[in-house]
Amino acid sequence: MVRISSLLAVVLLTAPCVASAQGAADPKPKKLYCWNQGTQRICSDALPADAVNNAREEFSASSGLRSGQVQRALNEDERAQAAVADAQARLDEMARETRQRTEQAMLSTYGSEAELRRVFSERIGILENNINTARYNVASLRDALFTALASAGDQELAGRPVGDKPAATIRQRHGELIAQQRMQATFERQRKELDVEIDETVQRFRLLKGGTPAA
Repeated sequence: MVRISSLLAVVLLTAPCVASAQGAADPKPKKLYCWNQGTQRICSDALPADAVNNAREEFSASSGLRSGQVQRALNEDERAQAAVADAQARLDEMARETRQRTEQAMLSTYGSEAELRRVFSERIGILENNINTARYNVASLRDALFTALASAGDQELAGRPVGDKPAATIRQRHGELIAQQRMQATFERQRKELDVEIDETVQRFRLLKGGTPAA
């Protein structure tokens, strides 16, 4: 009887370990993916390569409940617009902080207009760097587009059709060029607006100091 009880105790002690090991070996819970392809709604337990960039919903295969959602991947133009929006948000925040600092410390901190103008030096540097980078990208993309167009023109002059791949390259480079031109225009406009802001701040500084604003 003692031996049976001892054996039973061993079994009871080892059972949780065995269950734990089995649980650790269980595979990850399976998912179901649902996405739109044209006008069709497709659901599958495997996500094909051509649907990776599509917007989709994910569901638990065991419960059927939705477990997540993935937005579609942005195209080149949308990524460029998102970059512009992000840069604009950072500059707007810097502008707000600059105005706050200048209004609070204009009289107590700055002894001259030159010291006041130095507050804007960081924003000026960022904008001018953005402008120069955008100009360089526009020039490079324009050259690349010109080369692709010239190559396609040579193909047509030789009586050979332009293939799908060269045509797709031309469309892609044209889209990238348009996006970079928009970014350049945005940065140049922001630079002009910053000059106006600096001049207005200097005018307020002169008034607070008891001077006469410049005409």
